[in-house]
This record gives sequence, structure tokens and C-alpha cells, in this order.
Amino acid sequence: MPRTRRFDPERRTRIIDAALDLIAEEGVAGTSHRKVATRADVPLGSMTYHFANMDELLREAFARFTHAVIAKFERRLAAAHGLEEAREAVVDIIHEDVFATRQDLVLTHELYALAAREPAYRELIGEWMRRSQEALERHFDHTTARELDALIEGLTIHRALGAGSPDRDLARDAVWRITSASTGS
Repeated sequence: MPRTRRFDPERRTRIIDAALDLIAEEGVAGTSHRKVATRADVPLGSMTYHFANMDELLREAFARFTHAVIAKFERRLAAAHGLEEAREAVVDIIHEDVFATRQDLVLTHELYALAAREPAYRELIGEWMRRSQEALERHFDHTTARELDALIEGLTIHRALGAGSPDRDLARDAVWRITSASTGS
């Protein structure tokens, strides 16, 4: 009797989810087709059916991750009305949105490591930075947006990794200082 295929429209999504979970736990170096297939509960053959190789899977997984982070960033800034709300939105991005979980932190740093070596991953980081700055430019001039983007990056890393992580008041003060220079307030 011929074997029937199991209809599984979510298989590709589960594979990507499993890859992201594994990268967060074991790093890119510890992620393999076999481990991802086991985690996703799919046959090993599904891996090559959906992804030509591990690099394609990694690129798609990191693309999904970066697009989710960008979307949070854009939503937060789009909801801000006026300078004060925009400033507070930046503080919220630092303390609530970027690196909201340990998994986010690890995935971001794994992506940075790949981007240091591989142009395709630099493109993902470049898109992330460009879109973050565009979202900031809804409220701030270009130079201020770039400065805020660097501040967000730095303070989120300090917050995520540091024992004496910066509190909201420090972030609020830094945002105010950067944005005051451009607004004259």
C-alpha cells in the first residue's frame, strides 16, 4: 500500500521556529539539519525539501527574526505623537522591545557574528539599521536618528549583559540630551 503524504502546511514555519530556538540555545555552530528536524518534529528529508542548505535556512530564520524586531520598533515609534512621546518611545524600545528576551539577545549577537563574516547577513543588519533610523526620522532629524539608533544599540546591550544595567532614568536622560541638542530645548 503506498504511503500517503501528511498534509502539513505549517512545517516550514516549524522548521524556522526550531532553527531559531536552537541558535538561541546552541549558537549557529551548534545548529544542524538533523537537530532542527528533530526539534521541529519533521523528517530529515523535509529540511532539504524546504531549504537548499543550512545557509538558506539560517538566512530565512534570521530574516524572520529581524523583521519581527523591526516591526516592533516601527509600531512603537508610529504610535508616538509629539516630541515627548517619541522620546519615551525610544526609552521603551531600549527597556521593553529590543532584546526583550534572552533569546532575542542571543539571536542578535549570533546575527552580528555572521554579519561580520558574510555579506548576506550584513544586508539583514543593514536593513534593520536603515528601517530603525527611518522610524526614528518620523520624529527626529537624520543625525539625531543615527545617534539615537547607536544609543539604543549600546544601552540595550548594556542592559542585557551588564550586572549594573542602566535604568530607565539613565536612558531617559541620554535620550533627552541627544534630542535636546537638535531641538534646541
